Amino acid sequence: MGSANVDLVLPVQRIPRPGETVLASGLTRGPGGKGANQAVAAARAGASTAFVASLGDDDGGALLRAALDESGVDLSLVSSSAKPTGTAIITVDAEGENSITVAPSANAELKLSAEALQAVSEAKIVLSQLEIPFDTVQAAAEASSYFILNAAPAAELSDELLGHVDLLVVNETEAEAVGGPEMASLLRRVPAAVVTLGADGAVILSRDAAEIRIPGVSVEVVDTTAAGDTFCGVLAASLAASSTTSPVTGGDLTNAVRRANVAASLSVQTAGAIPSVPHGDVIDARLAEVYL
Repeated sequence: MGSANVDLVLPVQRIPRPGETVLASGLTRGPGGKGANQAVAAARAGASTAFVASLGDDDGGALLRAALDESGVDLSLVSSSAKPTGTAIITVDAEGENSITVAPSANAELKLSAEALQAVSEAKIVLSQLEIPFDTVQAAAEASSYFILNAAPAAELSDELLGHVDLLVVNETEAEAVGGPEMASLLRRVPAAVVTLGADGAVILSRDAAEIRIPGVSVEVVDTTAAGDTFCGVLAASLAASSTTSPVTGGDLTNAVRRANVAASLSVQTAGAIPSVPHGDVIDARLAEVYL
């Protein structure tokens, strides 16, 4: 469940400073948005994936529907809005780092229909982010049996919402917004968390186990857009494949983070959001090289 945007990508030598103008070397337009990226990542990683989202009835919405459908994502729970499809302006520098500005538009209209609420309650895993209304996220969290929240963009979150989160996924900036400067403080608010560290890998935190650090995978970076979303979608798909009642038991979470980490490292080697998301066979082949 989450946002879907048309991405306008501008390659630049460096991200402009405040008040500065820089020239881009080109412009590309493609499908993206945190929710759409994560849905595609989950589907390509092998999970049966349905997407709850709001799209405009415009060419941007058509572009996103086609990209999601091509990746095997069930679109029966996607609603249409009178507002235009969300748009993201993404500047990508020569080192592959990016700066993103989002106009939510149709994403801000997303509410859970009765059909969507029923689907959420029946799903093994529900994954959401924060580019949609908080009350919609809250409603899904309350209805789901296992709720993963990617708390991005960074925001202060209520105890009421976090009380329904089974697994929190954040980067270092987002972790500080939720729990303060000490990563371990996240466990005062959620039972388990994964903190992504970019090239340095990830840290797994759980009230029931010791901290686990998963090392990063060294690669040549082209574009970091959707790396975090790829991580989240593959993580959710891998946990959904678990045969246990609670996905976060034993080595399930560790193995899922390793797979997600490899997937994210593959995504940064290709430009764009959805175009950069790897498929399951590619992920697993690289996983065997890195960790097994």
